[in-house]
Amino acid sequence: MNGPAVHEPFAASTSWRVALPHSTAAVPLARALVRTALAEREHSADSDTAELLTAELVANAVEHTSGSAPIELVVRLLPTGFQVEVHDADPAPPRDLTRPVIGMPDPWQEHGRGLLLIRTLSSSCGHRPTESGKAVWFRLPGQRRPR
Repeated sequence: MNGPAVHEPFAASTSWRVALPHSTAAVPLARALVRTALAEREHSADSDTAELLTAELVANAVEHTSGSAPIELVVRLLPTGFQVEVHDADPAPPRDLTRPVIGMPDPWQEHGRGLLLIRTLSSSCGHRPTESGKAVWFRLPGQRRPR
């Protein structure tokens, strides 16, 4: 596991595990699931940030893995926040997710900012090997929803 170790007090958490198509159609589906999950919660992570970071992880999985095996999205509502994992069949870790990047991305390049966004906007992030490839994850802290 990469990223800071986080202790979660034992408490019931709610989670969803959904297989998504290995195509760009997976991105809006993943965003919708995250939006729906957060709408159900009194203490919630920032929905806009959660959707943005989820879209980045899913888009990276679609773009950087070959084959047609589904991508799996795991959404966990935790007592102290929210975690998203994206599972894919490629065991190679994502470049530059938990290591600082020297310099800024080229402003004229179309790619190169997704992992920077995840590192910057999440409270923690990382990756881990799985039986079928890897899982890349991020966490956001919870916050009280205004009434």
